[in-house]
Amino acid sequence: MKKTKRIFVGNIPIGGGSPISVQSMLNCSPHDEKAILAQITALKEANCEIVRLAVPDEKAADVFEKVKKKSSVPLIADIHFKYELALAAIKAGADGLRLNPGNIGSRKKVEEVVKAAMEKEIPIRIGVNAGSISKEKLNKFGGPTVDAMIESALEHVSILERLNFDLIKISIKASDIAKTVAAYKKLSQKVDYPLHVGISEAGTAFSGTIKSAIGIGMLLSQGIGDTIRVSLTADPLLEVKTAYEILKALDLRRISPEIISCPTCGRCEIDLITIAEKAEKEMAKLKKPIKIAIMGCVVNGPGEAREADIGIAGGDGYGVIFRSGKIIRKETEENLYRALMEEIEKL
Repeated sequence: MKKTKRIFVGNIPIGGGSPISVQSMLNCSPHDEKAILAQITALKEANCEIVRLAVPDEKAADVFEKVKKKSSVPLIADIHFKYELALAAIKAGADGLRLNPGNIGSRKKVEEVVKAAMEKEIPIRIGVNAGSISKEKLNKFGGPTVDAMIESALEHVSILERLNFDLIKISIKASDIAKTVAAYKKLSQKVDYPLHVGISEAGTAFSGTIKSAIGIGMLLSQGIGDTIRVSLTADPLLEVKTAYEILKALDLRRISPEIISCPTCGRCEIDLITIAEKAEKEMAKLKKPIKIAIMGCVVNGPGEAREADIGIAGGDGYGVIFRSGKIIRKETEENLYRALMEEIEKL
């Protein structure tokens, strides 16, 4: 990973070689304190490390203050256009701000926000999306190009730097994978600030997960990215689950079991799909980075999954349980899943 400047959002370190953190954004009403707290609790249980809340108006700012006092995770206030809301969020104890200083008013207003953030040591994320480039930049570059995005981001960064503020992280997203990857790669060569990585407006649960896995995965595999958010038109819990699966697949972070399973074929003589789905659901509760193999063939199963800590391989109405490639137990199909869970418990 590229070594970037380390900042903190609450107690979560970002950059400087820290583990890649996972965050999400609430999709309930910013005025509904009860719904916000319920969603924060659910995200916390799913290992979401940072939560972002939209603060579009004064009422939302009041709710943010109440929520912050009860939240179990660091909270970032998402601010646009109104510098007063940024000041209110800082006063309420926000752990970070997401805003673009060029969008919240005059230099004096920006100075007020930056001074308040500096006093509380609250980081600010500069967030540039391809869909929010200024008309000036669109005309200059002929559209929301990679260079238009980068110049926009660097202009916002320079406003903060001129005020001697460097608790900065940057995102530079598009819904297009190639454009997003190119923008982050080019930006990474120009700055040492930590980068918040994601694919903007990725889509619904199925297609958005695929786009995010490809785009975020491409960047992380090249050492680019310090914190990630998977943006889906879906439950934020799925965003968090997808983020950790991406990190797990790249062997960057493992906080839960990894299940490897074969695609099944004509040699498979047990209901492997049902067993694999049950195991995946059950193992989601376990916070141990073990590797579990669910294989359909006794002939190749243990060998193909030799690196797994434990697993099963099916036969004709029965199956074997193996550990590190060695068979340790044989069971009928109806007892196979229960026996697997018993052996996992022993681990």
